[in-house]
Formats: sequence, structure tokens, C-alpha cells
Amino acid sequence: MEWQPDEQGLQQVLHLLKDSQSPNTATQRAVQEKLEQLNQFPDFNNYLIFVLTRLKTEDEPTRSLSGLILKNNVKVHYQNFPPAVAHFIKQECLNNIGDPSPLIRATIGILITTISTKGELQTWPELLPQLCNMLNSEDYNICEGSFGALQKICEDSSELLDSDALNRPLNIMIPKFLQFFKHCSPKIRSHAVACVNQFIIGRAQALMDNIDTFIECLFALATDEDSEVRKNVCRALVMLLEVRVDRLIPHMRSIVEYMLQRTQDPDENVALEACEFWLTLAEQPICKDVLSGHLAQLVPVLVNGMKYSEIDIILLKGDVEEDEAVPDNEQDIKPRFHKSRTVTLRHEGDEGEEGEESDEDDDDDDDSLSDWNLRKCSAAALDVLANVFRDELLPHLLPVLKELLFHPEWVVKESGILVLGAIAEGCMQDMVLYLPELIPHLIQCLSDKKALVRSIACWTLSRYAHWVVSQPPDSYLKPLMTELLKRILDSNKRVQEAACSAFATLEEEACTELVPYLSFILDTLVFAFSKYQHKNLLILYDAIGTLADSVGHHLNQPEYIQKLMPPLIQKWNELKDEDKDLFPLLECLSSVATALQSGFLPYCEPVYQRCVTLVQKNLAQAMVSGESTISVLSMYTQHPDQYEAPDKDFMIVALDLLSGLAEGLGAHVEQLVTRSNIMTLLFQCMQDTMPEVRQSSFALLGDLTKACFLHVKPCIAELMPVLGLNLNPEFISVCNNATWAIGEIAMQMGMEMQPFVALVLNNLVEIINRPNTPKTLLENTAITIGRLGYVCPQEVAPMLPQFIRPWCTSLRNIRDNEEKDSAFRGICVMIGVNPGGVVQDFIFFCDAVASWVNPKDDLRDMFYKILHGFKDQVGEDNWQQFSEQFPPLLKERLSACYGV
Repeated sequence: MEWQPDEQGLQQVLHLLKDSQSPNTATQRAVQEKLEQLNQFPDFNNYLIFVLTRLKTEDEPTRSLSGLILKNNVKVHYQNFPPAVAHFIKQECLNNIGDPSPLIRATIGILITTISTKGELQTWPELLPQLCNMLNSEDYNICEGSFGALQKICEDSSELLDSDALNRPLNIMIPKFLQFFKHCSPKIRSHAVACVNQFIIGRAQALMDNIDTFIECLFALATDEDSEVRKNVCRALVMLLEVRVDRLIPHMRSIVEYMLQRTQDPDENVALEACEFWLTLAEQPICKDVLSGHLAQLVPVLVNGMKYSEIDIILLKGDVEEDEAVPDNEQDIKPRFHKSRTVTLRHEGDEGEEGEESDEDDDDDDDSLSDWNLRKCSAAALDVLANVFRDELLPHLLPVLKELLFHPEWVVKESGILVLGAIAEGCMQDMVLYLPELIPHLIQCLSDKKALVRSIACWTLSRYAHWVVSQPPDSYLKPLMTELLKRILDSNKRVQEAACSAFATLEEEACTELVPYLSFILDTLVFAFSKYQHKNLLILYDAIGTLADSVGHHLNQPEYIQKLMPPLIQKWNELKDEDKDLFPLLECLSSVATALQSGFLPYCEPVYQRCVTLVQKNLAQAMVSGESTISVLSMYTQHPDQYEAPDKDFMIVALDLLSGLAEGLGAHVEQLVTRSNIMTLLFQCMQDTMPEVRQSSFALLGDLTKACFLHVKPCIAELMPVLGLNLNPEFISVCNNATWAIGEIAMQMGMEMQPFVALVLNNLVEIINRPNTPKTLLENTAITIGRLGYVCPQEVAPMLPQFIRPWCTSLRNIRDNEEKDSAFRGICVMIGVNPGGVVQDFIFFCDAVASWVNPKDDLRDMFYKILHGFKDQVGEDNWQQFSEQFPPLLKERLSACYGV
């Protein structure tokens, strides 16, 4: 007997479905509760499918909603459905996939793929054969419904379909899909291409076997009248470019010409898919050969795509010039993620820590349109192509640029400024000729009457900040800074945001060049505090923090502290402990504390206390939620992506601010540490399950070791084993900070480090010899090995031959500094204990010694003794032969500095 609904039950379900469409929140809550109750009855799900597939008298939105509620139930409870219910639902889906309504067909398709992802592809063997058979139906609805379901299954289960688990159904499905590329209905053609597209990136074998047919079929659809089909063809070609460029090369010329047309497609969705082609092509080695002949056509097309569309302007409220008094919509404020503290060393030739941000700023600043669009894609494509072609691109751009930048229509002029920013990185060398006239023009654009022109001018100028700073300050830096500061106080919120971000970039480039203007800069930034709405306030914190990082101790002047600290502390007092706005404010204060050093003392007590409280609260919450602090096995073996504990951000940020305080206040932090239980809390944080918490704990441990070791020392016996456990390069930043902290502890412990060397040395030697280890981690590992050797040479020197070569190569590019000094002293002491340990790799030692610009006198003597000792040991002739292998520069340096 087939299942039949009970009339009263059916009415109850229909009533519920009607209520759930009500906008009233109280009604919605009642519906949720009722759903929970009904889910206790096994055949409730039968009613839901019945409404979807059989109740043709009901309106479509209600029937579709019934299917979507069922889909959610399948997602959560499917394994508890009685077999009869599951069977009934599956039968109904297959029998009604051809419903006359497109909405109902799509809902059934979603339901089918949800059931199949619940492990049912294996246990519902008739599903794929039946859907594929129904593609042959004369009835358009059945064919379209089946294809819609198949497309969703291909999207959700592409890997499973290409595996032995199902006996490789793709061998039948892919040739079948290819036949439908020629179907008379555009909707069906579009489904067919979309289905096959799911298998390109995974290089499914069945597709690779039919690759040439696939490409031929795509070419046949190139000029399809349906925009959805054209979009899927473009998407296919972009993916094929990544995985099977070999099959496209013979047709590359016609593909490029085709993509040039499609990038100008009247349908923006097609144009966007086609524009991705240039981004992908730029990453291929063949890019230069393929595109050299086409730049003249391509450049104007990309430039044209960089104009705001009319829709963009409406969405961006491009006509609203003044909105500074309008409060922000809280939904528009993206969540801020705090990047935990990582300890790094300075390199030769770094002037500022530049290059870290460069991934993020390629996007011009249309944040509220954060969805990818043709404008962004065109700008990104021009940016990557400028990096490929460098100065070959300019001849095609310059004629266009002149026209754009001085155009009377603001939309055109705006796009020209964006173009100029997009090519800044790739074409910099040849742009230098034009910058002396372009930069003043851009600075003028900062006071354009259109807000969108002012905001893009901020962004583009920030892309040329490096050049501006390299010129005499009065020429460009001063006028640029003056105008940017006015824009920070603009009456338009988008301009405020762009100006703040641009100013932060300028700060990073200019560093201490800004010192003469500090008073003026601080007046502006502090005034902005009273003016800004919520979202921009968060960016303002960032600009202040970057300023502190850039000018450092120059900020420590009573008049500057008097301007800056009161508004920061006022915000600090206003915010509650659970307010996410604490993140950017804590980050900002951390930079300010580090810069002000003793100047921060009057403000440190409440800030310190609150950080400790935040850590304590967070640990307590974790305990309550049943997470044990230490479960060593799970902590070190599981993947970091399995941790979900967003609330720990408060703890991480607080630990990082404590690090900033310890670094800034130095020995002054001692009195605060004395009056708190920070060491106990730190010991718990070091064993947290979340890697970012451990990472920040080890940074703080290192900073406290430097600032007030007497509080760390009593805990060393407990701390060292935990540090040893964390020397696991799977978690790079955790490992890096733990390594650094061990080195700092060694320098404080001296001889007393001896019992703990065995806990960490083997791991460190293993890490320094690991292939593909990131540079920062190698450098910190080398420094810590050197420091351990300095305080415990007898323990470390026997292992010299196992690390001396990578040790020397990883430290040759580091600037002269305290850390490098102590590490090299360690190596010299170890060579004294075990001279045989370096014989095989002595040339690397010579090279590392030559990397010092001016070592302290006693360290220079150590180098001198070792070099001469080696030379005397081997004799003049052998030394001559040995030094023949030196590169000329090394030879010169050693002979000039050490007379060998």
C-alpha cells in the first residue's frame, strides 16, 4: 500500500508552511518550535515531500518551501529516517523531476543532490542511470529537470563520480553530456556545458579521454545566442588554460581573439568570465609569446572594463557626496581578523617592512561592492599583465592614459586614475619619467568635486608612495601628505576610508621622514576620532598604529603623548570586554606602547590589568565549554583547520598587547608582572588547542624573558618541555615563536640551560635541515642553535657537522644586530670545542663571516683567530688552493677585513 497523508495532518503542515512565510519574528520563532516537534514524527517528512510533488493545487512558493524544509531535515537527520520514508521520498523525487514548474523542478533537484551527498550515491544505484535515461525524454520538462539535478550532483560530488567506488559512471556520463551541447534548447545546452565543467580542474580521466571532442564542441558553441551558454564556454576555456594548456596551444590565436570579443560581451556576467582568461593566462609561461601580438587590442578592452557601470554607481551611492553624519549599517562592517604576532628578523636591504601587505592592495577600494565584478577583474588583469610585460605594456597605454586622465567626464577620468594605480608595480621603471608631472596632477584630483574620484586618487597615490618618498620631501611628500590629511577629514565616508588606508601605506614607506610633521599629523588623526562613524574608526586605529610603528621612539614627546593618548584611552574605557572593536584598538595600543616605551608608563596599569582579565575570562570560558587545556595527542596531530573557536581572538589580541607592553616598557613591566598571575595564565595558554593562542603565548614568553626574567626563571622546568613539544614545523608560526623564545631563555639562563638542551636540540637541527622551510623559521632556528651553543658549547658542539652548512647560509643575509651577534659568538665557541666539525663546510663559514658589516671588536677577534688558525693548520699552499674557490667579492672582503 502506498503511503497516504491524513487530511488533518496535511492541513496542519500547510498551515505551518503559510506561517513560515510571515515576516513577523514571533511567528517565525513559533514555526521553528513547531518544526522541532513535528520532526519527532517519522512520517512528517512524507507530508513535506507530498506537498512538494503532489499538491498541484497549492501555490508554488509554498510547495517549494516544503521541499526546502525537507532538504534541511535530510541534511541533519537523514540517517534517522525509517527506510520506508527514505524510499518514498526518493521515488517521489524521481517521478516528479519533470514537474511543469521550473521552481519545483529546481527544488526537487536540490533535494536529490542533498540525499546523494548523504552517502546515498552508493546506496541509490538507480539514481544516475535513471537521470541519464530521462535526458532522452521528448518532454522538455523531464529533460531539463533531470539535467538540473545532474548538474547539482556533479557540483557536489565530482570527486566521488570519478572514483572506483561507483564503478566510474563518468565513462558513460561525459560522452552523454557532450551529445547535448548541440541540443535545440539553450537551457539544456547550458546545463550540459556546466556539468562537464565540473570535471576539468580535477582532470577526471573520462574527460581527459574525450578532451579533443570537448574542445571541438566548445568551439561550436562559441557564438551561441544564449548568454548563459557563452558564460559556461568562457568558464570552460579559462579552466582548460590551467589544466590542459597543451590542448589549447594549437588554437590559441583564435581563442585569444574570441576572448577579446567576449570580454566586451553586452552581458556583464559573460564579460566577467571572459576577463578571468587574462588573469589565468598571465600565470602561464606561454603568456608573453601568446599575447605580444595582441596587446594593442587587449589593453583598450581592459581599460574600458575599468569604468564604473551605471549599476555600480547606484550601488555605491556615487551621487551622494556628503554622508559623514550617516551612521554605518552594522552589516557592512566586515569582521576583523587579528593576525597573531610572529617574531621576524631584519634583512639587508629592507628599509621598511614592505612587501607584507602587497597581496591585499591590488584591489582598488570598492569595498561595498566586495563581490568580484568586471571592473575589479579588468584592473587585476591589467596589474598582472603589467608585471609580465613590464615596459612593453606602456606604449599601448600612454596614448589612452593621457586622454582618460584629463577627460571632462568624471567616470572616464576615474577609470584613468585606476589604470595608473593598476600598472604601478609592473611598469614602475618606465613610469618614473612621467611621475614628476603625474603625481601633482593626482594630488590635484584629491580635491575633485566627485567623491569617487577623490577616493581612487588616494589609492593610486599610495601605489606610488615608494617613489614619492625617494624624492626630496618638499617636492612631493609634503604636498601629498598635506592633501591626504585633508582627505582623512573629508565629508564622504568612502574618501575617509581610502585616505586613511593610503596614509597608512605612506607611513610605512616614509618612516622617520614623517617626524618633522608629527604634530600636524596627530592633530588630524585625533580630530578624525570625533568625526568618524563606526567602520572608519577601525581603519583610523590602523593608521595610528602604523604611524607609531613607522616613527618609533620619535613619538615619545610629551606634546605628542598629550594629543594622542587621551582619545585612545577614552575609547578604551568606553568599550566592553566582549566588544570586537577591542581588536583593532588593542593592536593600535600595542604599536603605540612599543613606540612610546617609558612614555606609556602613566597609561600602562589599566591596560595591563584589562589584558590579564581578558585572558583569564577566555581561559575560564574554554574550561566551561569542556575543552581540556592539554590533550597533547589531538593538539599536535590534528589539522589546524579543524579548530573553531572564534572567541579566542580576545585572548590572542590581549596576549599580543601584553607583548607590546613588555617590549615597550622593558624592565618597567616588572612591577605589573609582580602584581598579577600572568605566568600561571601564560602556562595554560601555551598548552591551548588553538595554534594561534600558542603562537602569541610564545611571543609573550620571549618578551617577558627579555624584560623581567626573574619572574620567568622559577617556571623554566615546567615551560621547557612545552616549548620542546611545539617545535613542530607543521605549525610554522607556533614553531617559529617557540624557537625564538628558547633562544631568549638560553641567553638569560647561561650555564644553567644545560639540563634542557637535550629537550630541544634534535628538533632544532632537524628543522634547519628540512627542505622548503620558510626563511623566517630557518633564521630563528639558526639563531637559537647558536645561542644554545654559546651557553652550553659542550652539549651542542658535537652536532656541528649536522647543522653548520644550513646555519651559515640562513644567517648570511641578516643585518648586524644583537641576535646575530650572540649566535655567531656561539658558533665561534663551538668551533673552539670541536674544530673538526666545520672542516668540510669551512667555505660556508667564511662566507657567513664576510656577511658582517662591522662586528664588535671582540667578535672580530674571534673570527680572526678561527680564520688564521685554519690557514696555519692547512699550510700556505693548501690555503691558496682552498681560497681559489671563493667568489671574487668574498676573497676581497676576507683579505681586507681579516688579512687572509
